[in-house]
Amino acid sequence: MKSLFATLQLRTVIRFFSLFGLILIVSSCGKTASIPPLSERAVILAFGDSLTYGTGVGNGDDYPAILSRLTAREVINEGVPGEISAAGLARLPGLLDQYRPELLILIHGGNNMLRNIPAARTRANLEAMIELAHERDVAVIMLGVPKPSLFLLSSADFYGDLADEEEVAIDLDVLPDILADNDLKSDRIHPNEQGYRRMAEAVHALLLESEAL
Repeated sequence: MKSLFATLQLRTVIRFFSLFGLILIVSSCGKTASIPPLSERAVILAFGDSLTYGTGVGNGDDYPAILSRLTAREVINEGVPGEISAAGLARLPGLLDQYRPELLILIHGGNNMLRNIPAARTRANLEAMIELAHERDVAVIMLGVPKPSLFLLSSADFYGDLADEEEVAIDLDVLPDILADNDLKSDRIHPNEQGYRRMAEAVHALLLESEAL
């Protein structure tokens, strides 16, 4: 009798942790937030560092160019290789005022992590970028950038926290997945053509889920 009771208890525990693990997996895939529908003539500003610029591929194979074809919208590529978030924060206001986009795609912070800049400083700069966009009624979506690791890659924790706080749609998984797969990379830290296509498709999916398209 005791043996049967112990077995039932064990099964209950296993089921609990299996369900808990499933919840964690589902919740980590991505977060969506409602975005006003983009007009047919909308300008989308793709802002970031080399991951936005398209280091490793030729013209037309960077993710903003691919996204433009997927969305039938103008997507401005404003990626600067090697840029840290403080420089991005200084650069962004002028671009928002110049292009007057309906949407900002923010992929930034990777160079901060490579240079061991404190996460709190990176988060604060990203938060300020989002607020600059929101002050101009520009919607924002983000992609989380993975923190350097020898094994499993995952987006740095502050991306998900910031997206929750600012109610911004975000994909936390696509960049870690790409940069963990050598078949999708042109070098150690940059995607190849197939990798950038995956990025564009992930952003496109976020736009559809957020009802922007």
